[in-house]
Amino acid sequence: MKERHSVRKYTKYDMPQQDLNEILEATITAPSSWNLQPWKFLVIQSDSQKEKLLPIAYNQQQIVDSCVTIAILGDLEAHLNAEKVYGEVVSKGFMKPEVKDILTGQINAAYNNDQFARDEAIMNSSLAAMQLMLAAKDKGYDTVPMGGFDRIAFKQEFQVPERLVPIMLISVGKAAAAAHGTLRFPLDDVVTYETF
Repeated sequence: MKERHSVRKYTKYDMPQQDLNEILEATITAPSSWNLQPWKFLVIQSDSQKEKLLPIAYNQQQIVDSCVTIAILGDLEAHLNAEKVYGEVVSKGFMKPEVKDILTGQINAAYNNDQFARDEAIMNSSLAAMQLMLAAKDKGYDTVPMGGFDRIAFKQEFQVPERLVPIMLISVGKAAAAAHGTLRFPLDDVVTYETF
């Protein structure tokens, strides 16, 4: 965690598909509310698709120089995953059917609130995004998360389904230059115990 920094300059490098698969396999082990796994990942790695993304991401050079850029997308309709998640858990004997019914009822009721659905999509997908960056670093790759891109144009250009909300882009590759120095606030500035 202390070795991961946001790198913006990348050398051209062809990432083996196995490395990418291992990073993504580690990513999807991230925790999520009710284990609904409300994320999708759009991997952009061909030169032609990178060129389409470049202006949408305000011409950030890492889009075309890195090995891949992965769009982190949050699912506004993750409650639709509940039956798949809990049906399998019940069939394997890990949960009683009546417990599944209670949980799926709670989930469906919560997702009637659009703000809740959006908050969950962002929060849970962000957990996966951080895990992706740590998994990449563990395999010797550098990353940079980017919130600066035109989300409406992104959805149109890459035909993103309506139920998915773009959270961030993460470029992954081999650093051509070290990240610039940053600082972190001391614990006294960010931690409060028991109450404010």
